[in-house]
Amino acid sequence: MKCPFCSNEETKVVDSRPADTDRSVRRRRECPFCGARFTTYERYEMQPIMVVKRDGRREIYNRDKILRGLIKACEKRNVTMEELSDTVADVDMQLQKTGKSEISSEEIGKMTMDLLKKIDHVAYVRFASVYRDFRDIDQFKDIIDELRKGGEY
Repeated sequence: MKCPFCSNEETKVVDSRPADTDRSVRRRRECPFCGARFTTYERYEMQPIMVVKRDGRREIYNRDKILRGLIKACEKRNVTMEELSDTVADVDMQLQKTGKSEISSEEIGKMTMDLLKKIDHVAYVRFASVYRDFRDIDQFKDIIDELRKGGEY
């Protein structure tokens, strides 16, 4: 592994541990040349999946887009990065289990929302407002009523 700070070709692993609920390995590395420390993650390679957008366009699935959306929804909430990373890993796993090479953005959004609902209700409503493209206050009321009806609020 090349050092991202000095580009030295060799680094050593200082610590390894499971991450993303045992779906990847987190490695702390150190560069013997400049002494910098950094973290890498090792995970198995997933089959490429194409996401079909609402307007019919297709793009390659990008787990980072989901993570960015979750981070935005969880701003100023008591949700850890580990919980968000685990959520993205769960979405990844669910996508792989479908066996599909194409999946709609709506399906991915629903998977993500279902997982986020278990973590934080406010973040769930924030995420839903973007995913479902809320246009008025009644849509917010509906989703809050849904949470209350399910005994989750």
